Amino acid sequence: MSPRKALVAALTAALLAGPGVAQAATPQAPPAPARERAAAATITWSLVRASNPTADQRSAYDLITKAMNAAVARYNNLSDLGKTLTVRYEPGVPTADGNINGTIRFGSNRSYMNERTALHEIAHTIGVGTSSGWSRLGGSGTWTGGQATALVRQYDGSGAKISTGGGHFWPYGLNYDNEWSGTAADRHVHIVAAMVRDGL
Repeated sequence: MSPRKALVAALTAALLAGPGVAQAATPQAPPAPARERAAAATITWSLVRASNPTADQRSAYDLITKAMNAAVARYNNLSDLGKTLTVRYEPGVPTADGNINGTIRFGSNRSYMNERTALHEIAHTIGVGTSSGWSRLGGSGTWTGGQATALVRQYDGSGAKISTGGGHFWPYGLNYDNEWSGTAADRHVHIVAAMVRDGL
């Protein structure tokens, strides 16, 4: 059991054992669905490392590890998405890329070894720009799925839409560093999860 799941189980047990719960006259409400989803999150990742890494590789591994740990923690805290990811450092990659097969590659440009890039590439592994559902629901240049559309309208107003193109979406696609903020990152995860519910 993961530390997060163990903590959730321990907290749940402590709450249920608290005073007055057994004597309650009415049934207790179930936990909020968002909490259930967070507890069930199953995105995991591993980094392929050289057996005798160079100084360049060690430096890249450190930055990639920090970026991926932050991005995976955000996805696991805010969604119930599941994926097993294999991450590689490949200096010949111009920036970074993600494949629906679960592979993420970071190139040698250190400016892409950050949480923003890791979140963006995780989205590609989940299906953004890489799945048949993406082609069906985002191929027209506008995302047509109801759940993600409703969510972006909640964020940005009744006329908001999710634009698509080149395998990417905006707003909240985190396509460039100038789109980064903690709020945008959280919204990115929520929108990707909503796209999955739409049929991504």
